[in-house]
Amino acid sequence: MTEPSPGLTSGAVARSLGVAPTTLRSWDRRYGIGPASREEGRHRRWTPHDVAVLREMCRLTASGVPPAEAARAALAGGAAPAPTSAAPAPAPAPAPASPHPAGEPPPGGGRRELRGLGRAAVRLDSAAMDELLETAIAKHGLVAAWEEVMAPALHSVGRTWQTSGDRYVEVEHLLSWHVSSALRRFGAVARSGPAAAGTPPVLLACVPDEQHTLPLEALAAGLADIGVPTLMFGAAVPPEALDQAVRRTGPAAVVLWSQARSTAHHPLARHVADTSWGVRGARIRPVVLLAGPGWAGRAPAPGMLRPGGLREALSLLRGLCDAARDGDGGGERSASVSARA
Repeated sequence: MTEPSPGLTSGAVARSLGVAPTTLRSWDRRYGIGPASREEGRHRRWTPHDVAVLREMCRLTASGVPPAEAARAALAGGAAPAPTSAAPAPAPAPAPASPHPAGEPPPGGGRRELRGLGRAAVRLDSAAMDELLETAIAKHGLVAAWEEVMAPALHSVGRTWQTSGDRYVEVEHLLSWHVSSALRRFGAVARSGPAAAGTPPVLLACVPDEQHTLPLEALAAGLADIGVPTLMFGAAVPPEALDQAVRRTGPAAVVLWSQARSTAHHPLARHVADTSWGVRGARIRPVVLLAGPGWAGRAPAPGMLRPGGLREALSLLRGLCDAARDGDGGGERSASVSARA
């Protein structure tokens, strides 16, 4: 007669669920979610029923339910109570560029999605991340989803691996990929609608040596949502390629992203702002938006603007594109920008 299976070890269960063994021990100690039986020597053995309870615990915490409430629901085998904003799980301190205080969720309605997204990222749970990102955009809109869910989650994960001896690098890479995919899906749907005729594009590019593209991808998705055509050139665009792109496309504006002061390229920004085209006497120049924390510390030169975030950048670019579509000349646009800068 075959002996019954003694059950799975904690290590095997942790690997199958994508959580750390220390998490299982913590849930057992704090909430009573532990194995039904232990071998001699206090070795934990998890039955299929025990694992099912753990899977439910993981699902609920990924959706933003506080761990204590999720544990009660998982053990009872019923639906979890509605998550509350009280006593949120502490988050890792965000990177300096984040506008939110360390350990605090951002203002607004994205607290549940932010908590769930961080937990799903740590578990490397792709399906949960996709679901949470789609829910955040549909529920709160693109701008709020970026400012209150995506960016804080990315900052928190980035800060975690910087302060933990380069652990969790895989978490940051996977989360970045899923955020990028969600933004591109949203932008693709938005671009399927009619675009305003006669509107020159907005050119989006990272300065040379800058690899961070996600903020520009969020801006591209937001511009698609308001019907502004864009050309995304991505990371580390060489100066010569940027110059040719500007001259060939005649954009209403050029957005240059710099994440750190070490990558901010002020001579390149000045060159782009001075680029002109058109007939003599009616030359047109693009407005340059200096986007990202790398440009901080120096006042924008004439012909340049430095938006404070995604919402302000969208507002500025919509106005610039409306003016360009309505036929304002380059000199008129430059004078307007100089006054606001």
